[in-house]
Amino acid sequence: MRLENKKVLALVEDDFEDLELWYPVLRLREEGAAVVLVGKEAGKTHTGKYGVPAQADVSFSQVNPDQYDALLVPGGWAPDKLRRYQEVIEYVRHFDREKKVIGQICHAGWVLISANILDGVKVTSTPGIKDDMTNAGATWFDQPVVTDGHIISSQRPPDLPPYVKAIADQLAKS
Repeated sequence: MRLENKKVLALVEDDFEDLELWYPVLRLREEGAAVVLVGKEAGKTHTGKYGVPAQADVSFSQVNPDQYDALLVPGGWAPDKLRRYQEVIEYVRHFDREKKVIGQICHAGWVLISANILDGVKVTSTPGIKDDMTNAGATWFDQPVVTDGHIISSQRPPDLPPYVKAIADQLAKS
């Protein structure tokens, strides 16, 4: 199991895109990573856009980002809520400063925009936020997956297999 000693933090909030949270969580766990779901309140159950639940293992205040190797930001409508939490912005900035893996898919780019870390970064996202990404200084590509150093971005659920493979490959190298 190539990710046996890796710890991954996955953000959760209501209206996450069900597949964009659970597919990476399950695949990375399958590779041996310990994936922890973090939300505003430990134990709170959040509901995805299509009704799939996700319970936060820990709260934002309980997390020390130094203890994690990667951060996952799911898409859906959750990113618009997540980017309003100062702790989330601090996590993203911490992972960026430390050059630790940040995975973002679909609308998750909004969280990275709010953290102000995209200037000069090559990314992709759902085409619906392409202008937001470029206005934040990113160079946007119409591709299923874009890897720029430690930041791995993807467009939508059909792109999940190559997206999660890119995350796992990058995490295995770190």
